[in-house]
Amino acid sequence: MNASAASAASDQVLFDARLSPHRSLSPVGFRMLMAAIAAALLGVGAVFFAAGAWPVIGFCGLELALVYLFFQLNFRDLRRYETIRLTDAALEVRRVAPDGSAELVSFQPYWLKVTVENSPGRSSRLVLSSHGRALDVGSFLSPEEREDLARALGDALGRRRRASGVLA
Repeated sequence: MNASAASAASDQVLFDARLSPHRSLSPVGFRMLMAAIAAALLGVGAVFFAAGAWPVIGFCGLELALVYLFFQLNFRDLRRYETIRLTDAALEVRRVAPDGSAELVSFQPYWLKVTVENSPGRSSRLVLSSHGRALDVGSFLSPEEREDLARALGDALGRRRRASGVLA
């Protein structure tokens, strides 16, 4: 086997997942919600204006601006994601923050352990560990999604170990 064939074999992707936070409000839903809030605040402002309390209109506008700002901050988090890629050579976790900065953590797949830690009164954690290093992944996933991810990743690691002759 020549060097390029060996390199191609080690680059074969055995597992690839992209994890991102879930948001139930679509862009169209957001516009509809903002329109409804604006209409309600305009109605409240008009009532107070008719009663002679005209400064309330300014506070209604400020309230609308704050609601919009907080939703934009929430939507900013949608740019955050994690990718988990298992090849013959390594398991790589790439984290991308909302500001675009990225972090890459690599594990040797032979001895990697995938565990879901359940703590009383707290949400579960999906932990990848090997040789004294540990990494939490999918912190924004639901507990059921973490369990599914752990099962799928564990299955892929098991197939990888069996294919290479290392006992699972």
